[in-house]
Amino acid sequence: MVFLVDTSVWIKHFSRRDPFDLRGICQPEERVLCLPVYQEILQGVRDESSFRQMQTALRAGRCVETPMTRSLYDEAVALYRLARRQGLTVRSSVDCLIAACAIRHDLVVLHSDRDYAALAAVSALREQAVLP
Repeated sequence: MVFLVDTSVWIKHFSRRDPFDLRGICQPEERVLCLPVYQEILQGVRDESSFRQMQTALRAGRCVETPMTRSLYDEAVALYRLARRQGLTVRSSVDCLIAACAIRHDLVVLHSDRDYAALAAVSALREQAVLP
């Protein structure tokens, strides 16, 4: 099984106060990112030295949907609209884009974010939540 690791889990993994060990769930070769996750992680890094280290580490990993296509965005929009029609609230359109990447590549989204459970309820998305 290959996991598309969401930003919510990477933030926990890189936390200095209480780091979350991803190895308990999946090994590095079982993890991928997509560009929206890459962006979310890097835009949250505060100092330049940490930014460069994080960018280097993330670039060393596998990334899906590079380059991103209009059809992927159409799939993300469809997910959002489908959830809304079912009365489910998806708070982040970026999560829809990440979910579309996961569905397209048959990946499991590893997350700590309620949006993915809602998206999985109305689509073929496979998701696994980690404890907060």
